[in-house]
Amino acid sequence: MSVAIHASGAAAEAIDAVVPQLVGELIASRITAADSTLWGPAAEEEASKRLGWVEAVSISRPLVAEIEALRDELHAKGITRVVLAGMGGSSLAPEVIAQTAGVDLTILDSTAPGQVLAAIDAGLEDTVLVVSSKSGSTVETDSQRRTFEAAFRDLGIDPVERIVVVTDPGSPLDESARSAGYRVFNADPNVGGRYSALTAFGLVPSGLAGVDITELLDEAEATLLQVAVDSAENPALRLAAAIAGAQPRKDKVGLITDGTHIVGLPDWIEQLIAESTGKEGTGVLPVVLLPVSPEVESTPADLQLVRLVDDAAEFHLRERHPGEILVSGTLGAQFMVWEYATVIIGYLLGINPFDQPDVESAKVAARGLLDARPEPAAPAFVLDGVEVRVSDPSLAASGTIAGVLDALWAQLADDGYVSIQAYVNRLELTQLQGLREMVAADSGRPTTFGWGPRFLHSTGQYHKGGPAQGVFLQILEATDVDLEIPERPFTFGQLIQAQAAGDAAVLAAQGRPVVTLTLTEASDDVLDLFEAAQ
Repeated sequence: MSVAIHASGAAAEAIDAVVPQLVGELIASRITAADSTLWGPAAEEEASKRLGWVEAVSISRPLVAEIEALRDELHAKGITRVVLAGMGGSSLAPEVIAQTAGVDLTILDSTAPGQVLAAIDAGLEDTVLVVSSKSGSTVETDSQRRTFEAAFRDLGIDPVERIVVVTDPGSPLDESARSAGYRVFNADPNVGGRYSALTAFGLVPSGLAGVDITELLDEAEATLLQVAVDSAENPALRLAAAIAGAQPRKDKVGLITDGTHIVGLPDWIEQLIAESTGKEGTGVLPVVLLPVSPEVESTPADLQLVRLVDDAAEFHLRERHPGEILVSGTLGAQFMVWEYATVIIGYLLGINPFDQPDVESAKVAARGLLDARPEPAAPAFVLDGVEVRVSDPSLAASGTIAGVLDALWAQLADDGYVSIQAYVNRLELTQLQGLREMVAADSGRPTTFGWGPRFLHSTGQYHKGGPAQGVFLQILEATDVDLEIPERPFTFGQLIQAQAAGDAAVLAAQGRPVVTLTLTEASDDVLDLFEAAQ
């Protein structure tokens, strides 16, 4: 099924006004032809190395037989469980692919020691680890690989037989993995991580887990003609115009899933748009919502709702949600449409959709903390086991958690947003995600939720490079569970603490208000936190 876009209200007016301009400027065909001049002289060099995704379907076809042959080989040895160690674009696409196909794929995109241990303790006898890193130097993925190598050896299993590597040709990981004898799949180096869904990064872990990746590529191929031509019916042009072309422009987009055939797509769209557009003080902030979220019930003027449905035309006729954008289509087709639409949004905003200049700042800060290993700053106060730290002492003046949160919301401008960042073991504290709904209702503003540190590789770019509108609520856990990282002078527990502290320091240095709540008795403290947020 091809992708269909239906819109009403200001979004429909934007399509009528902007799409003819995009058609006249041959935007779709220029993207398809990998025209790197489209985003201006400053972006040309980067864009010239980042447009390979427009050919991802044809380039990836030869991989299918290799992936399926390896899957059969592993199954013949009784190796049926697939764990993926990857961050950002390396994990979010495989996650939605596997979930939509109803296939088991363990995603390890965390440095929380309990979560790493859970992936190991679930059993290694039937496990293959896919290590995915474009640069080959991602600290989280490197640490996970080292830990699994040691765990395999402890069981008398040769890691060479159980680890598959996906990386760019010539990366440090490519060279070290090949010299160690690992099976390596090289991805197209001319594709950025967040545009890599239909490359080896999306296909290898998904295919090994049992997804029909030929069908996924067929779905994408079926929509290639739609997105490649300069036509008023091009769904990518229509989607980009509806999101970024309205006057006045809405700089936030709420992503709602009402359909049943695609699971988790908003999380992938979130990192694609946020990391591509959040720079130079501008951008589009994606907000992942439920159909009953406060922002849906009472939609802020600066939030454009996008509803992902099974059949956009039928839903439009039946429900007629005013002002919304309705999007329907198969998963492979939507990957292509959203990638095209995102770079077109970059064109409309006048920014380079392929760089991520602010992602590195949090990494540098974390590395500095790991090297220096300072004692954590003393909390502003401790209440009922929750340690409270703030970027500005005035935020803690009330001496209560509810008061701290109210003080944080008071820093919100009329166009502001709240970012909740949970640096915890999400397998044990899944319920924390429900805090998003409470905070959105309490603060009265669009609210995002991210599991740390994975969001640092996606929405973390928007937090620093996008508009200075956000206030930030970090949630950490104090736990006795920790895990050493082989041949590294720090543990997973120290790593995730440094990542949280480093990002908080970078945000505070840019004048963003930050509140950090450390739960010392996590399961009990979550209930207190929920009460405070109400």
